[in-house]
This record gives sequence, C-alpha cells and structure tokens, in this order.
Amino acid sequence: MSQKNLKLLRAARAWLAISFTSLMGSVLLTGCQSLPRVAAWEKAYLAEPAMALEPDPLDRRFTEHVYFSREASSGGAGIGGGGCGCN
Repeated sequence: MSQKNLKLLRAARAWLAISFTSLMGSVLLTGCQSLPRVAAWEKAYLAEPAMALEPDPLDRRFTEHVYFSREASSGGAGIGGGGCGCN
C-alpha cells in the first residue's frame, strides 16, 4: 500500500472511532433521561425517620462509645488514628 492509502485508512479509522464514541455517549445519555420522575408527594416517604440509615442518633452514639471503650481506641469512625497514639 502506498503512503497516501495508509493515511486515508488511518483517517477513516479515527473518524469511525470518534463517531462510535459519540454515538455510544448519546445513547447512554438518552437512556438516563427516560428514568421516571418522583412526584413531590412521593418524596415525603423518604423523609420519614424510619427510612433513615440510623433512625436513632443517640443509640448510634452510645453503641460507638461502647465499641471504642472495649477496643481501647478512639476516632475509628471516619477519623484516622487509634488508641496507640500514632496518627
């Protein structure tokens, strides 16, 4: 193959790759638009205390306190460091 044909082949491959990528991106974006909307009166169920991950914050703090007292460490719930003093 000549140099001119190789350049045309590379350009065609690049165009195909760009076209395929943009087509797949648009398909993914339009697929996300078809999700149903949540009505305002349906959102009230999500705000109920029973739907919370930790329904009772006082109980959660007590449980964490007992756990860290047993393990002789502190700050293990999201903060680095332990009871040994090394941070």
